[in-house]
Amino acid sequence: MQNTFLQLNPDKTLRVKAELCLCAPTSDWPLSYEITCFHRDRRGGRYDRWGGDREAGSDPRRGGRSPSPPPADKEPTAGEGPPVKKRKEELDPILTRTGGAYIPPAKLRMMQAQITDKSSLAYQRMSWEALKKSINGLINKVNVSNIVNIIQELLQENIVRGRGLLARSVLQAQAASPIFTHVYAAVVAIINSKFPQIGELILKRLILNFRRSYRRNLKQQCLTASKFVAHLINQNVAHEVLCLEMLTLLLERPTDDSVEVSIAFLKECGLKLTEVSPRGINAIFERLRNVLHESAIDKRVQYMIEVMFAIRKDGFKDHPVVPEGLDLVDDEDQFTHMMPLDDEYNTDDLLNVFKLDPDFLENEEKYKTLKRGEKVTIFDQTEVNLVAFRRTIYLAIQSSLDFEECAHKLIKMEFPDSQTKELCNMILDCCAQQRTYEKFFGLLAGRFCLLKKDYMESFEAIFTEQYETIHRLETNKLRNVARLFAHLLYTDSVPWSVLECIKMSEETTTSSSRIFVKILFQELCAFMGLPRFNQRLKDPTLQPFFEGLFPRDNPRNTRFAINFFTSIGLGGLTDELREHLKNAPKMIMTQNQEVESSDSDSSSSSSSSSSSSSDSSSSDSSSSSSSGKGTVLYRSHQGS
Repeated sequence: MQNTFLQLNPDKTLRVKAELCLCAPTSDWPLSYEITCFHRDRRGGRYDRWGGDREAGSDPRRGGRSPSPPPADKEPTAGEGPPVKKRKEELDPILTRTGGAYIPPAKLRMMQAQITDKSSLAYQRMSWEALKKSINGLINKVNVSNIVNIIQELLQENIVRGRGLLARSVLQAQAASPIFTHVYAAVVAIINSKFPQIGELILKRLILNFRRSYRRNLKQQCLTASKFVAHLINQNVAHEVLCLEMLTLLLERPTDDSVEVSIAFLKECGLKLTEVSPRGINAIFERLRNVLHESAIDKRVQYMIEVMFAIRKDGFKDHPVVPEGLDLVDDEDQFTHMMPLDDEYNTDDLLNVFKLDPDFLENEEKYKTLKRGEKVTIFDQTEVNLVAFRRTIYLAIQSSLDFEECAHKLIKMEFPDSQTKELCNMILDCCAQQRTYEKFFGLLAGRFCLLKKDYMESFEAIFTEQYETIHRLETNKLRNVARLFAHLLYTDSVPWSVLECIKMSEETTTSSSRIFVKILFQELCAFMGLPRFNQRLKDPTLQPFFEGLFPRDNPRNTRFAINFFTSIGLGGLTDELREHLKNAPKMIMTQNQEVESSDSDSSSSSSSSSSSSSDSSSSDSSSSSSSGKGTVLYRSHQGS
């Protein structure tokens, strides 16, 4: 090496100029080049030269290493002081990108407790890191046996604020462990029932992951994403249309990888598609059959298609819709997202990173309120107490020899007043269930009506309800109910005003209601006799309640009532109706005459008021009247 130069430039870069002479057997020629090197002192952060200030004894071959320490006998000059080391700025490990060194949870809680301002940046950052670690830890240790406990702990965290973290943790955990996909799908289904926006966010990111992997021909990522989508469809988080769209896309241009992904996808959700969309899955299997016979695919993939047809033939017995122990969401609580495959979705990636929340304390308090929940009033729709009460009544009735003993047992039970009507209903139901009518129930109901007014009012209301819903009863039950109420009416246990709800007309009655009225009136006639029964129906005080039974408002309804009672053998009750129907035309004519007479009286009064006109016009009026008479006579003559 010849002519080597070292130069330190003002910008603290070292320029080394050297001229090399490379000797060859035939000729010598110089080669010059320029090298710019940077050397930074590790201790002070200063730039230094290579070998410029080295000691005489230093090895020139070690130019690239740090300089050797100066000898001890060298004294510093007066103008030079000890080297000043720049102190590095201490960074808060919490504020670094990776979170810094590991901080134990106890120490992290202590650091949070030392911060008095809960809305400060440092406290929010620490709470964000704690939330991220908690969500990651819970998702990573979930399994079939502890999923309920994990969900309870997960809901204690503010997953509304950390929904991006939760979505990322679930997707990463599922991608790392596809064998636990059914567990993660169950977790998403439970969270989706509470917070549908979180389930929607996870589904959006999953769809975009599948589309991205499909475009890049990443088979493993496609298998993972499609398996997760299949289990979300099984859990009713996603609609089955998404499954059909994905299968159509995979089999549109079949390759070995796309067919393999579609078969793995179909194994997981094939049973669900068979239940909800049989036509869709038939079309998919027809496409697979065409691929098997027409496409040039690998032998291994052909065997996979044949195995898929065998699995379908066995009814997907090894691939259930929801595995045992993971059906944790009720049907009414499920929220299904209808999300097509080709739509544009925003994955909200900013939710994955920390962001200062100006309303941090308020939002935390809202989530605590949401977590506690409002005071819920529980309504017993199963009616356990009612069933137990009816069982007790039934056993008391069946174990009694006569109605008096039964009434004594029921009164001794001291049930609340709110169960009064239910007791009456139970007596009626027991009577209706018998093969034939037993007088025991009529006597028991009559005794309760005589004991207390509340029972009588309850049976009145039950009569109206039974008549309105009489079409629901079978003929045998209808007969027993009618005979029970006939006994109550005959013994005056209930007032006869209950018959007000019966309206006899072709429009307001059905075959069941007419049978009910027939049996009721025939029983009353058998108890009381026709004369006494007819006398009761003609009681002036009860006539307002019998207007529907014996209608007089319309001749058609009157004729219908007459024909009905005559057909059931009680024509003697319709004598007054027959007279009314016979006199109806005369009454109508009389009413018309009265209307005409009232009109003529009003016209005569108006003519008398007009006769007080002047005498000069009377002669003209008389002549006009005579001509008018002649005209009337002429018309009558022509008519004759």
